Amino acid sequence: MTSAQPYLRVIDDIEASIMSGALTVGDRLESERALAERLGVSRSSVREAIRTLSTLGVVRSSVGSGPQAGAILISDVELGWTSALRLHVAMRSLPVGDIVRTRVMLEAGAYRDVHQPVPRERLAAAHDLIDVMDASQGPQSFHHADLAFHLELVKLSGNTVAAMLLSSLRAAIEGYVAASFDSRDDWGDVAVTLQCEHRELVAALEAGDGERAAGAAARHILGFARGAALL
Repeated sequence: MTSAQPYLRVIDDIEASIMSGALTVGDRLESERALAERLGVSRSSVREAIRTLSTLGVVRSSVGSGPQAGAILISDVELGWTSALRLHVAMRSLPVGDIVRTRVMLEAGAYRDVHQPVPRERLAAAHDLIDVMDASQGPQSFHHADLAFHLELVKLSGNTVAAMLLSSLRAAIEGYVAASFDSRDDWGDVAVTLQCEHRELVAALEAGDGERAAGAAARHILGFARGAALL
């Protein structure tokens, strides 16, 4: 570790403690002074490291005194991923094509693991969201329900990691879809096509046909992206 970035020494030390099991969720980190003295860095470097870990959802930091003061290790991985992805999208360092293809991998991969019919009552929320999209007056309200619909179906697949990753990508997906609205003047036709594909996806899950659902999801996501000239 170079002395030019001493705060990274603090992050590496905390990461090592987590990996070894010395730190677990709910544990309080050492005080700024203790960390600084043990690692041979300034207290400002410790504060910078804690701020970074707080932004990534690894720790929760509170000032003052009492049982809630200091930095506590938390389990909010989704918040950390979402924050990091939002920053990268804002800086345009994540290619839209990569976001689209990652979304396909997550959704199609999750649906492929479905080998039994999904009971209709478990799909009630998905059907309700299709109704919401039918009644939407424009692309913004449609898209809000669309994202909730896809996340609901991935959760039903039983793949909790895929659902968490998709939820973390939500801000990035919202960004590329919203940007595509300005370049399209055929929203009515697009909405009809998307709704047909949504119903096909739900029907495949109701039948327990994971491969069919995976194919429908891939065509749905890639078709929209190509129509919006995102790929």
